[in-house]
Amino acid sequence: MKAEMADEWLGFERRQVLDWFEQAGLVNRLVDCTGEDCCATHAGDTGADEPNEQARISVFAAVGTKRVNGAREHVQEQYAARARTGAACCGSGSGVNICCASPDNPDSEGVNIQPDYAAIDTTVIPEEAAGMALGCGNPTALALLQPGEVVVDIGSGGGLDCFLASRQVGEKGKVIGVDMTPVMLGRARQAARRMGIANVEFRKGTAEALPLPDGSADVVMSNCVINLCEDKGQVFNEAFRVLKPGGRLEISDIVASGSFPGEVSADPSRWGDCIFGAIPEGEYLALLRQAGFSDPQVQKRAHSGDVFDVAISSLTLTAAKPSTTA
Repeated sequence: MKAEMADEWLGFERRQVLDWFEQAGLVNRLVDCTGEDCCATHAGDTGADEPNEQARISVFAAVGTKRVNGAREHVQEQYAARARTGAACCGSGSGVNICCASPDNPDSEGVNIQPDYAAIDTTVIPEEAAGMALGCGNPTALALLQPGEVVVDIGSGGGLDCFLASRQVGEKGKVIGVDMTPVMLGRARQAARRMGIANVEFRKGTAEALPLPDGSADVVMSNCVINLCEDKGQVFNEAFRVLKPGGRLEISDIVASGSFPGEVSADPSRWGDCIFGAIPEGEYLALLRQAGFSDPQVQKRAHSGDVFDVAISSLTLTAAKPSTTA
């Protein structure tokens, strides 16, 4: 490149691209290698060390998403309504009510999103929580939580996953549920008081700005919430921040095989269905790696249906924050 460009580099850093996207107001900002190269060959005598010397430069792709005005407000109101009624969405299984896409949205027909609580004993958790299983998996089943660990649940809702985790971490452990919907928080706190569960705490906050100090959690988990967030990259940044070195991220969430039509994904009233805020799995995992997580692994995958010729799947995955001692 010195020979061709007279010692002048005409490119730019990937970090600059992310900064430009941020200044433009885009979310889910991602710069990733495409696995391809571009190649330049010296023609004739250009002063290169070797005749016909080649230079290979890796090609990267940059993506960003425009925010959807009102998406968060619609999601919050939809889940507040569910908390106020306490009604099941689609049915029940093993004593736990399950939810799927909104019956009011015909575009969601044929999509069935279910949690995975078949093996739990619902007699040991508050009935208020068992009746509000709004997830798409069961991250506590595969998280291998240990006694004494501090666990943070992003988007804790009625508190079901928090109560399950509280039994695994024991009296010396602690579970902190974070949710942005006051009605959900009230429901979860009432359940904890009624059952006398002392090692669970519920805090008001958003996934993009967790009300927790740096390096305070052993495990961060989330169940079918991150797809509802516009800036998934920032959610992963926050999870990385609050985890201790060597801490783990345990997620169940919805991903898509491709992109939805623009007029659909830009409609804020559709976001509460856990479908139209979903992004492709490849972008999801790339955003995790960009946040600093090492080697995210999909532990379980289930096809939930198709919308607009886009396959909808629920994933349960794990990723780790690298240890400073490694």
